[in-house]
Amino acid sequence: MAVDPRQVLAGVLTITMFVMLGDMIKRDHFDSLSVEDSEASIHGTRKQSLVSNGGGPWKQDAESLNSCWTKPSLEEADESQGYVTFSLTNGPEYHVSQIADAVVIARYLRATLVLPDIRGSDPADKRKFEDVYDVEQFVKNLDGVVKVEKSLPSKVSQRNLAVVKVPSRVTEEHIADNIEPVFRSKGNVRLATYFPSVNMKKTKENSNIDSIACLGMFGTLELQPEVNGVVESMVERLRTLSRKSNGQFIAVDLRVDILEKKGCQGNGDSKSKSCYGPQEIAMFLRKIGFNKDTTIYLTQPRWDSSLDALKDLFPRTYTKESIMPIDKKAKFLDNENSELEKVIDFYLCSRSDVFVPAISGLFYANVAGKRIASGKTQILVPADISGSSASSTDYISHYVSKKNHFAYSCFC
Repeated sequence: MAVDPRQVLAGVLTITMFVMLGDMIKRDHFDSLSVEDSEASIHGTRKQSLVSNGGGPWKQDAESLNSCWTKPSLEEADESQGYVTFSLTNGPEYHVSQIADAVVIARYLRATLVLPDIRGSDPADKRKFEDVYDVEQFVKNLDGVVKVEKSLPSKVSQRNLAVVKVPSRVTEEHIADNIEPVFRSKGNVRLATYFPSVNMKKTKENSNIDSIACLGMFGTLELQPEVNGVVESMVERLRTLSRKSNGQFIAVDLRVDILEKKGCQGNGDSKSKSCYGPQEIAMFLRKIGFNKDTTIYLTQPRWDSSLDALKDLFPRTYTKESIMPIDKKAKFLDNENSELEKVIDFYLCSRSDVFVPAISGLFYANVAGKRIASGKTQILVPADISGSSASSTDYISHYVSKKNHFAYSCFC
């Protein structure tokens, strides 16, 4: 039976169209970056496509440390009828410290800890704990240590809660002198944590509450599945874009708005500087040996013209808007979700091969803690290097080189 050539041609075109459509769907999951970058498919096998030489002072991660703390048990007879409530504020770098203090206080008072809400800098920016973190894991991780309730019982009014101010890294003495009397008198308290210092150096002597603080800081918070999936996708995208450096990339905490507030856009005395601008970071990375093929992730949400000086030396420099899955941008990148952006930055900086804090503060300190626990100790603190080159080992964070971070009290 004769076959009409037009039918054959139509069939071929139909098959070709479906193949092209499939390729478009796979590519369109992420924004296009460049012709060269588009060759690195997220669906490919990364290990087989990587070159053998990373072209920079990359170092292998150390082994993950084991937790040294002992998980205490809570005798049912010791439980009280009182409640401790609080809110998580100011971003994930504060959340880990606020959780640790709340767990320590609730354990000391033998009180029930109420699951916190999350509040941003804008009073209207309020969300539930489960919008960011895994509730079931949180409760499970504290099982037997502190009793956790997902909400305050209706019989207890929020208006009648006694508010007590709590310094970060609260001590037993402070709890005994300033919090316990109020709790015994009122029956319930609401904590308002403040940060007299953003230093996370370990203390010389271990206290009785260190194990509880370690558990609270490093053993409770896990991202809920959707947020964790976004972080995983972005990390994998960055590794795919880093084919010329063995899939390794640098995360730099550099946010233009904070640099402008701190007056860090210009040059200054490196001994007194607390932050560094894009050009200074570019020169620092180049002088310690990273080449132009190095992939860099910036915590800056969207591209700003001031970042061009960094991109001139390191063309593979990206912000969230370039590497976040397209279908997640509406939820995670609009102006009302700045807290979610901070969460992504915190956990992505904890996962990168190298972390460079262009801004000093609690973000740097608590990212360092998570990295130390997981063996990712290549944390390079920038400086103005007078010569043409320097060794990256000279700029390892003191938290690592001196092992003076609180994390070293928690992990062995």
